[in-house]
Amino acid sequence: MYQKRTESEYRKTEKEKQIKIFENECGGILRIEDIKSRRIIKDIKVFHFLKDPILNLYEKISDECLQYFSHNHIKWWKIDNKNKIRNEISYEVTPKEMPTRNILSSQITCLNHLFPIRHDRESVLAIAKIICPDFVDVLEIETDEFLPGFIQFEAVSETDHLNEVKPPKTKPPRGEFSTSVDALIYAVHKSGEEYLIPIEWKYTEEYEYSGDPVDLSIGNSGEERIRRYGELIKMSAFLNNLPSYENSVYFFEPFYQLMRQILWAEQMIKNNNSEIIKADNFIHVHVVPNENKELLEIKYKVTGKNMKESWQSCLKDKEKYKIITPNDLIKGIDGTKYADLIQYLSNRYWNDM
Repeated sequence: MYQKRTESEYRKTEKEKQIKIFENECGGILRIEDIKSRRIIKDIKVFHFLKDPILNLYEKISDECLQYFSHNHIKWWKIDNKNKIRNEISYEVTPKEMPTRNILSSQITCLNHLFPIRHDRESVLAIAKIICPDFVDVLEIETDEFLPGFIQFEAVSETDHLNEVKPPKTKPPRGEFSTSVDALIYAVHKSGEEYLIPIEWKYTEEYEYSGDPVDLSIGNSGEERIRRYGELIKMSAFLNNLPSYENSVYFFEPFYQLMRQILWAEQMIKNNNSEIIKADNFIHVHVVPNENKELLEIKYKVTGKNMKESWQSCLKDKEKYKIITPNDLIKGIDGTKYADLIQYLSNRYWNDM
């Protein structure tokens, strides 16, 4: 039985390790403002924030990664929290065009693992084969207008199929206010089918270990979420239908994210006549470090099961969902060609080397 704490042991350990790696580069600012007046209450030095956000990216990708996000109009993830009780908002003082300063960011972790190889067809195919050995090729993702490659980040559909944006049926923004996929691979199966491989990346996240889970189906916002996704779940060929979606597993994290990404992939396939990416099928991949027991092994209150068992119980076809560790995902890439990258990832993220 886990004891409630303000921070999981894995997150605490990773924070200490990352701070040690960056040493004197840590100490970025978290600003606290009054929600109504926007008056600055105070600035706090946070030791798992970098002074220079560029240092959060693997050095060999930083310039191209900034260009990729800027020219493809992708929003960087940032710390931005409202505290209704204290009537405050806290946010990191980081320019919009820069990555987060947070050294525990899963978005940054995903980019550091996958962005360096996104133009390398053989390496991306090696990743696809780790997910399913029956893949025989990968295709360039042409919906990136700038710097397209064999992996796309913060992927969205060409048209909103999930009732998330206004006006309806317009292109969703990438990285905010809509369902975005952390990373996407477009692969060819030996059957000839073209597959979407949406990847959801986790690092130190946990959702119940330190407190009560948040029910995203209640209140006005909850009603809106059920309106958006309820009928899509009901009609889904991949998600189990439920008598009621209020207080259901689909509206508790981390399953809320997984539910939306399954619906995203399904609607991409159903609407492939209007999508640039013409897909016939998909496999959904969840990248989670083995050491994050607080995410993987805790018994979730809404199901009484661990994460994998909880989510598989929601699926009509359990083979559509794969959990894999970050280092296992890229173990098929050329170890000589990417020796520097592997050393960087091993030192910064992997705990079994």
